[in-house]
Amino acid sequence: MELRTFAGGLHPPDSKQYSAHKAIENCPLPEELIIPAAQHIGAPAEICVAVGDQVKKGTVIANPKGFVSVPVHASTSGEVIAVEPRLHPSGRLLPAVVIKADGKDEWDESLSGSDPDQLDADSLKKMLCAAGIVGLGGATFPTHVKLSPPADKPIDTLILNGVECEPFLTADHRLMLEESERIIDGVKILLKILGISKAVIGIEANKPDAIAKLTQDCAPHGIAVQALEVKYPQGAEKQLIDAITGRQVPSGGLPMDCGVVVQNVGTAAAISDAIRLGHPLVERIATVTGPGIKEPKNLKIAIGTPLSHLVEYCGGLNGEPGKIIMGGPMMGQTQLSLEAPAIRGTSGLLIFGKEQISTKPAGPCLRCGRCITVCPIHLQPTTIATYARLELVDEAENYNALDCIECGCCTYICPASLPLVQSIRHIKGGIMAKRRKS
Repeated sequence: MELRTFAGGLHPPDSKQYSAHKAIENCPLPEELIIPAAQHIGAPAEICVAVGDQVKKGTVIANPKGFVSVPVHASTSGEVIAVEPRLHPSGRLLPAVVIKADGKDEWDESLSGSDPDQLDADSLKKMLCAAGIVGLGGATFPTHVKLSPPADKPIDTLILNGVECEPFLTADHRLMLEESERIIDGVKILLKILGISKAVIGIEANKPDAIAKLTQDCAPHGIAVQALEVKYPQGAEKQLIDAITGRQVPSGGLPMDCGVVVQNVGTAAAISDAIRLGHPLVERIATVTGPGIKEPKNLKIAIGTPLSHLVEYCGGLNGEPGKIIMGGPMMGQTQLSLEAPAIRGTSGLLIFGKEQISTKPAGPCLRCGRCITVCPIHLQPTTIATYARLELVDEAENYNALDCIECGCCTYICPASLPLVQSIRHIKGGIMAKRRKS
């Protein structure tokens, strides 16, 4: 099969050997779950339970605020023992509901599923919103919003993202191997909502078993599978669309601007559960891995499980951790400690020991141009970063800083160890602040 790709990017060691061969395990419930109200892009949900309330698995504990928002649900049955700010993976103290598990893990009796063939597109989208479905690739954008493009943005192609190009992570790989029927069912529901017939699942060529499995299973349903060159960030939306369709998302635009909707394979599986079973998004697959973990695993985890509990289930730490990352090493969030909980966007927990962390200080720019060569958006990272350090907001904006997808390729390749993506992220905040004032 021909391998497709995009211009730019690079190929860091994928380091997936720690967990790629490990089947998904169910992680036991912790004694307490910490469920933040902020788990999606858009307005945080508003907590609607109080201390002492009894909840079941799937009970709404926070209501959405606005169109770009979704409810939050209890991840198990038990008692609400606290409603207070707790450490969030973002590093801030944010409102959360703490549930003491009763060990029964009983679903809310009011939840029920439906036959998607008997529902229209609007009814299906309302069910996805009520179930709190968001993008599980890490962006956590509410799915019902993504499936509601304006009338002047017609969609003709659905792309399923099974790339998982971040090094170390293998959760989507295992999901495709072990639960392909849920993914395919979710794809068929998505096609019905969008009113189209074309769907393509993109998978990197370093997962030949998943490519073979889905190619065979998808054939009867008319769903195509496209093998992609192993290159980072192959799984970024704009690069994935370019590789599969040859279309370019315009500067400042969205996938809908070129007739495409992109969803993660994990999201598709969650969509099937939400419609068929009536189950909200209260658990997900995540990879716990890295040289700092004694026994890396792929786990099905309850949302709100403390990171420390995941580490304990994986045999504990290999010595003192040097760096803790939620997600992959290129775009994941560095964590202050293991006290924060896993949330809907937690695709993985990656831990390095101190001996694996580079302490090389940043030097002066060598003008080598490597950052420009690998930038998948074709920006000039070192120029934008220079403007960022000088707080020259207008100049950085003129160099299209807002188009940066923060993939980290520039920082990874820089021989001077310059924190380029961090500088660009900083000035993007300045540009957005300027726009809000004007």
